[in-house]
Amino acid sequence: MRRLLATALVLSATFSLAGCGYNKLQNQDEAVKATWSEVLNQYQRRADLIPNLVATVKGYAAQEERVLVGVTEARAKVGSIQLTPELINDPAAFAKFQAAQGELTQALKSLIAVTENYPDLKSDANFRDLQVQLEGTENRITVARNRYIDSVRAYNVTVREFPTNLTAGWFDFEVKPNFAVENEAQISAPPAVSFDNSTPAQQSQAPEAPAKPPSAN
Repeated sequence: MRRLLATALVLSATFSLAGCGYNKLQNQDEAVKATWSEVLNQYQRRADLIPNLVATVKGYAAQEERVLVGVTEARAKVGSIQLTPELINDPAAFAKFQAAQGELTQALKSLIAVTENYPDLKSDANFRDLQVQLEGTENRITVARNRYIDSVRAYNVTVREFPTNLTAGWFDFEVKPNFAVENEAQISAPPAVSFDNSTPAQQSQAPEAPAKPPSAN
């Protein structure tokens, strides 16, 4: 009799938790963690490519020190962020992570833009292979980020909507930060890099200053 009663209580508790959205919250929370892991995997893959990429470019374009140092420093900033599980629950830490990855993205675009001025570098087999790997990784990062955005959006809706918001409050399920999209267009745009130091053409096109009227004597 006691076993039957205990079984009935367990089943009752199970159905209660399922009905109040607890299981849904758990499943969506695990989905967020899984998609976040994939984001980190792809970002790490990109970071691992950078040392060889910088070394290859340096062999042909050592004078582009500013760009090379910028990429190296941006990668170091990314590496200095501790990727703890709590990061996806801390809006400030998450924003810092996103900003650092954005800086690295821009630095890499500047580096690739610089290589257009070095035909020998562009024809180097090692550089071409690294560039293909980098482009593929950037595509995978985009896919992984989109999946993470979708999983967090679904989780956050569940946390906020009634009546699962009551369950979320009872069991400390909180809204998670997500990737911001207001600067996505700026990040995806190629950097404007010009290496033309001559300005005669610009000077010839500039409007002439109006002649001063003769002074009255």
